[in-house]
Amino acid sequence: MTSAPNIAELAGIPGRPEYSDVDDERRRRKLAVVGGYRILSRFGLDEGISGHITARDPERPDTFWTAPFGRHFACVRPEELLHVGSDGTVLSGDGPLNRAAFVIHSKVHEARPDVIGAVHAHGLHGKAFAALHRPLRPITQDACAFYHDHSVYEEYHGVALDEEEGLRIAAALGDNKAVILANHGHLTVGTSVESAVWWYVSMERSMQAELAALAAGDPVVLHDKISAQTYEAVGTEKVGWFAYSTIIQKIASDEPGVFG
Repeated sequence: MTSAPNIAELAGIPGRPEYSDVDDERRRRKLAVVGGYRILSRFGLDEGISGHITARDPERPDTFWTAPFGRHFACVRPEELLHVGSDGTVLSGDGPLNRAAFVIHSKVHEARPDVIGAVHAHGLHGKAFAALHRPLRPITQDACAFYHDHSVYEEYHGVALDEEEGLRIAAALGDNKAVILANHGHLTVGTSVESAVWWYVSMERSMQAELAALAAGDPVVLHDKISAQTYEAVGTEKVGWFAYSTIIQKIASDEPGVFG
């Protein structure tokens, strides 16, 4: 007996391609990182030296790939990515490693074997919302993607440069797709780099929407049944991957030399 299709299937959301060859999968993940940086830049989420995207290596899952510290988000290329070991050693690639990226992402990847990609940056609305020390509320369809699937890390210990802070952030994330870092911003994860990037952008925009609604009046919160139902339509990993794939099309067409 076949099971009933879920909401994402009813909506016609396709699944992401799978690569059995480890080199092909590594290239896909690295391209997704590069595309992710460019997407963040297009949305105005690149701020100086703040922010990082990582992809777990498919062959050596205790290692990850990320951009060199100080490289502009819109300029990162696949061949420039650093391959970083579990102890912070740069296994390949040139350029400095962002210490905060290692401290946070290494502990998140270590705590969550299901996580392939992780994203953190310093978006304006994410920072503002993080100062409220509370979860995102389901007041819009898009915000329902995070319904009962994000947490709040209510402490702030300064710039994340020691591994204990990485452990605390990973613990606060738990099994969720996102964590709001008090007085700092937010971090998102996914079973693909693509979904992690989309969750970051979508959460930033959902925070912006809630801040705007609060400024205008008293926003109505959707009740639990509708929020949960909407989560099934907009909050699954398949949806996150597919949303990324639509945005990257324009970027890839603008830069065929990078994404060809």
